[in-house]
Amino acid sequence: MASVSEIYRYLDGLLPRSLSASWDNDGLMVCADPRREVKKILFALDITPAVTEYAAENSADLILSHHPLIFHGIRCLDGADAVSRKVMFLIRNGIAAMSFHTRLDAAAGGINDILAERLTLANVENFGPDGDASGRIGTLREPASFDTFCHMVKKSLNAPSLCVAKGKDTVRRVAVLGGAGKDYIEPAARAGADVLVTGEAGYNHLLEAAENEMSVITAGHYHTEILFSDFFTDKIERVFPGIEFCHFPAGCELIYR
Repeated sequence: MASVSEIYRYLDGLLPRSLSASWDNDGLMVCADPRREVKKILFALDITPAVTEYAAENSADLILSHHPLIFHGIRCLDGADAVSRKVMFLIRNGIAAMSFHTRLDAAAGGINDILAERLTLANVENFGPDGDASGRIGTLREPASFDTFCHMVKKSLNAPSLCVAKGKDTVRRVAVLGGAGKDYIEPAARAGADVLVTGEAGYNHLLEAAENEMSVITAGHYHTEILFSDFFTDKIERVFPGIEFCHFPAGCELIYR
């Protein structure tokens, strides 16, 4: 087994803070006892009240999330806001929390590489806006019709629904960006993509893309990023064998009707 601090040092070495965006606040979020032994890790995209309660009920020692629990400064822990209530609950229950956000987006083997792999892309390269190379772009092994490719995306990501803007009938070159992808539509087009698969983008961005013969498929923020746990289970298991992994069973807490 390993302690909270040992696991964080290891993951911080794999995913250095230098990869994080300047506006981000990821890393070790809550830790009442750095020496606490970690027997069970709970993965969740977001640390919501339901996630903290599930962690306590199921004896998780550590919650590992993609989205940071603490994004902005906390002035006091008085329970007056949702974040402070969650932090206090975790401390009371001796549960640590760490989050790896934009550094995992950018890292080799991270979320966007996992997305590219799920969609069976070959010859994958980095792309992005203004020096940001977090996105990935590659080619399908065989060209597909837009409708066929949409079906493939929905099935591969287990997405309940897609919101799509069709720019071209045929898809061969595919760009991917987990989460919010509006700023990656134009760079993807410049890089030669026929379509960008992302989590979400605005209505106007989708219309404009289609008018410029660029397709965009939004599969949901949750469904393009929950794959993040694939990166960690492999790495942690190899170095710290014997730790139990579990996932928040309710999945996405937003409801698709």
